[in-house]
Amino acid sequence: MKKLPNKYSNIIMPLILSCFMTLIVSLISLIRAKGFSLNIIDLWPSAWIISWAIAFPILLLILPLVRKIVNFIVE
Repeated sequence: MKKLPNKYSNIIMPLILSCFMTLIVSLISLIRAKGFSLNIIDLWPSAWIISWAIAFPILLLILPLVRKIVNFIVE
């Protein structure tokens, strides 16, 4: 499998991270709001895509700040 060049890691890492984060958080939020039922599976994709559409650009914006904070804390 052909891999992307390392220069794309600044986009790919937040992309994958935001996908996993929003999948989990949207499911937890739906279960808390609607209770655990079978229609959660129907509601989850739309809740996830809205969450992801907001989270990914925000993650791209704050990632440089987070890196600076981490570099300040870690040797």
